Amino acid sequence: MSPIFDFLRSGLSSGVGHCFGGALVFGWTFDLPATAPLILVAALYATGVARLWRRAGYGRGATVIQTRCFVGGWLILASALISPLHEASKTVFTAHMIEHELIMAAAAPLLVLARPLPAMLWSLPAGWRRTLGRIPRSGLFPAFWRELTTPLIATIVHGLAIWLWHAPPLFEAALAHSPVHWLQHFCFLFSALLFWWALFFSPASRKGYGGAIGHLFATAGHTGLLGLLLLFSRHIWFPMQGIGSLAWNLAPIEDQQLAGLVMWIPAGLIYAGAAIALAGLWISGSGRQKETHRVYRPG
Repeated sequence: MSPIFDFLRSGLSSGVGHCFGGALVFGWTFDLPATAPLILVAALYATGVARLWRRAGYGRGATVIQTRCFVGGWLILASALISPLHEASKTVFTAHMIEHELIMAAAAPLLVLARPLPAMLWSLPAGWRRTLGRIPRSGLFPAFWRELTTPLIATIVHGLAIWLWHAPPLFEAALAHSPVHWLQHFCFLFSALLFWWALFFSPASRKGYGGAIGHLFATAGHTGLLGLLLLFSRHIWFPMQGIGSLAWNLAPIEDQQLAGLVMWIPAGLIYAGAAIALAGLWISGSGRQKETHRVYRPG
């Protein structure tokens, strides 16, 4: 274990120098499965916000805080998917884990808080807006969406995505085949968006954040367990993943242990921090309700 902590103490400068200055060079990724959706989403959102603010006034329809959340989430997602981190993730497990955590625990909650879909709809022609706007209220979609976004179901879906894609056959397939790799990223992003949406904006969450807090700690617990299994395992789970670890002065098993440490502590702190923030909102909201009831109680 000591080489891992020596690596952490010395920072990333030594490892990055070897990766970028040595035989292993990581460049930017401009594959269409990543760049096309990122550009399309950014263009739709920017156009929709500009149109909303031009018609309704600055900050109306999409608040300044929401737009900042969107920009922050989009930049984090783009950094994870097209920066040299993505290329490094193909051969360095620690880089792969950082990429995944940026997608699920950093970009996803910011994008959910931005609530970008209404603004994106405003970028489309009026006829398209009316047609697409009817979809959430038609057929079986409302009931299906209501069930899918219950905190329990969303937590299970997100947890299954994490554990299944870390099964060695699926993980190695993602490393060997680019389409499978992008499918892995899509599953992580979609399940994370579903998870955070259910905790922040589902009908159950509007009644109180108690359940959401429990689901956040449950997610921190099972992802932490997976991280611990990687950290203390005596064998390499994904042999293909450790090919580039030597460029970071890490043996493949140490690379895996460091990746487990990333999943266990930094990611766990994000989930725990979100739970504490929701607990604060829940307590303050309960306090306001009690004060209102005491002031306006009849009799």
